Amino acid sequence: MNGRRIPQRRAGAGIEALVVDAFAQLDIEARLPVTASGSYADLVVDPDGVAVPIHLEFRTLVTVDVAERLLTDIAPSTTSGASTPLLVVADRVTEDARTVLIRHHGGYLDLRGRLALRTDRLVIDADVQPVKERTARSEALAGKVGLEVATAMLLHPERAGTVRGLARELGRSPSTVSEILAALRRDGLLDESNALIGTDLFWQVADRWTSPRVHLAQPPTPGDASLHRTLRLGLDALDGPGWALTDSAAAAAYGAPLAFRAGQIVDFFVPDPSILRRASTLLGTAQSARQAHATVRVAPVPAVVQPRITLDTNLPEWPLTHPVFVALDLAQDLGRGREILDAWTPGDRWTRVW
Repeated sequence: MNGRRIPQRRAGAGIEALVVDAFAQLDIEARLPVTASGSYADLVVDPDGVAVPIHLEFRTLVTVDVAERLLTDIAPSTTSGASTPLLVVADRVTEDARTVLIRHHGGYLDLRGRLALRTDRLVIDADVQPVKERTARSEALAGKVGLEVATAMLLHPERAGTVRGLARELGRSPSTVSEILAALRRDGLLDESNALIGTDLFWQVADRWTSPRVHLAQPPTPGDASLHRTLRLGLDALDGPGWALTDSAAAAAYGAPLAFRAGQIVDFFVPDPSILRRASTLLGTAQSARQAHATVRVAPVPAVVQPRITLDTNLPEWPLTHPVFVALDLAQDLGRGREILDAWTPGDRWTRVW
């Protein structure tokens, strides 16, 4: 199987993504530095608050001679004053070269599957996933990260997504985000700048937009302070996670052509399974959907419940999930729901993507 090859010799987006992903496999954060221009730090490795800036170089093959030359020619000039550890990324790093790099307080990422770094504050030496064994992603939307990337593109269809920015926004590795975006481009769902093309992506996400509902015997009461804390309703901080109204009640609040009357069942997304279990215990479960007064589901992606939206015309006393997620719920009804979507365009604040 052919492995990926990176043409550039100095640090760049491709190398940075590989290194960030390798550290992420060890649950170690590696991020772009916030430094003055002219700094030679390409990334900051930060396990548990130990922020170590590192300089990256790429070579296809690193032998002892190459390692010694890099340490002599590059490492001393990386900063004025304090030294910045050198981490070499290579398709292959020989055993002797590995020893030289580590002995001189540097490190390497051997793309065959080994990451090591030694500084005065940090020692890492571990196996990671070999890059050569990675294959092209067959399904863009496979897995939770695929769904997160796809919904992020639906939420901001006019924005051309950058790998690094989207990875930072979602808290995912740049290499995984890059693979998903490449698959979406391959399938004709995004253009070359990663901007949304047409409505096909929405309908593909709709086909995967499933999470089991729990039918509650009674709905939560927004004014109940004890429930507010126990069920983490999140009504005092809408930019943080909390309960988000969806489906018919939310669609009516957004102006979709359907009637919603007081007393009808209300549907919520909640941030995690523990909240769903607490709601089932404190509010009780209904024996059937006809007897239920509310439903709760765990949000398929975090963006469903953070941030949430309030409207002046919102009759229910609850913040809403984004119109895209409401539309994905409506799309599950192949009859009436899709008729409503055909006739519904949300307000000027949002872009219709279905």
